[in-house]
Amino acid sequence: MQAQEQSEPLLSLIIPAYNEERRLPPSLDKIVAFIQQYPAPIEVLVVENGSTDHTTEVAEAYAARYPFIRVLHSAKGKGAAVKAGMMVGRGRFLFICDSDLSMPIEEVRKFLPPLLEDYDVAIASREGPGAHRYGEPAYRHLMGRVFNFIVRLLAIPGFQDTQCGFKSFRREVARDIFAAQTMTGWAFDVEALFIALRRGYKVVAVPINWYFDPDSRVRPLQDTYRMVRDVLRIRLNGWRGVYDRREVAESSQVH
Repeated sequence: MQAQEQSEPLLSLIIPAYNEERRLPPSLDKIVAFIQQYPAPIEVLVVENGSTDHTTEVAEAYAARYPFIRVLHSAKGKGAAVKAGMMVGRGRFLFICDSDLSMPIEEVRKFLPPLLEDYDVAIASREGPGAHRYGEPAYRHLMGRVFNFIVRLLAIPGFQDTQCGFKSFRREVARDIFAAQTMTGWAFDVEALFIALRRGYKVVAVPINWYFDPDSRVRPLQDTYRMVRDVLRIRLNGWRGVYDRREVAESSQVH
């Protein structure tokens, strides 16, 4: 473990955690077991974001036992938590990992060399050849397909699944994208992908095995309305140039 702690990690697993005292322990147990047998170093960043339960204490107990686990804190919102992790992760690849592990941790191999190398952003996909969904109610699948249609229409054409909570970024790409991120809520990943495509990064979809969690925090009606509203904001921000790089403008002001 000491060698793993000192060397640059191949991967940083970023786990946003809001009131996850119950789901975090079994997920961290699986992640620790995976890391201990993986041939390259991996770090875990648990980013607590405004919890009112014992999430912090649970995460810190694991961090005390395993030197590759760190606990961070951010403002409220999943997007805020992910951004905090993305800006400090030391891995060559930075990976968003939902705390429920609806994608088994072993699937992470699909996002790493030698199985996958030539990309800037890789998004887990539950749609298309090679992808499998398990236990998902029909109404939830329908809700996801409707939302994805709206996302493809307004912001991110060509990708059949933008909302799966598992995504990988090359570290320097992540720093660039998340420095420009403005949204702290559920639509943060649509915004991140919009910025990535706008800046010419190579985005690929990776088919995965995915298991529905009946304890999902998604509220079908409220969250769908909110996310559609946020996608419209992303589109408007794009038109206004909010996500354009500022280097040229800033350098001209210096002179």
